[in-house]
Amino acid sequence: MSFIRAYLRASTKEQDASRAKSDLHKFAEERGLKIAASYTENESGASLKRPELFRLLSDCQPGDVLLVEQVDRLSRLNGEDWEKLKAEIKERRVKVVALDLPTSWAMATSTGDDIQSRMLDAINGMMLDMLAAIARKDYEDRRRRQSQGIQKAKEDGAYKGRPEDTKRNEAIMGLLREGKSWRSIQSATGASMSTLSRLAKRIGEEG
Repeated sequence: MSFIRAYLRASTKEQDASRAKSDLHKFAEERGLKIAASYTENESGASLKRPELFRLLSDCQPGDVLLVEQVDRLSRLNGEDWEKLKAEIKERRVKVVALDLPTSWAMATSTGDDIQSRMLDAINGMMLDMLAAIARKDYEDRRRRQSQGIQKAKEDGAYKGRPEDTKRNEAIMGLLREGKSWRSIQSATGASMSTLSRLAKRIGEEG
């Protein structure tokens, strides 16, 4: 018997990765299926460093279904990493079903290895590749627009960068005043050498 395993992902901790859970359960229920387990994480879809996704795959048996809301929840990977993920999915004989990929829906209930199942698998594979490529392009376009926006803001004198962590910097400056070594401060706080240099300069200017 195959199991339906739901994968829910959001890029940042500020986003609700479980937002689509009800939609996935509704999809399964409409087909008389039940979701055996859900795997939720806040990680970038452009990275393969996703513990919950690979925990899902390691839990799968041949024929199990990986259910996602959209293909971009599964992948915003570059071509090389997408091929690695596909190879892992194929090796484990897991069927990918996405709510935004209607050609994949029949995979949730298909059984056996007949000609129709193999045709569905081939069609689904091509569509999955296409949507994964679109998701990657969207990711790259948004990154490029963000970079262009920052550059323009810098040129206009409007870009201030990240707000200063004044509390942390005051603590670091206190350590510098006590004569602690830069290496020990960096180890304790995670501050970069450039930050320590900037704060040491600020202390010098105060004197």
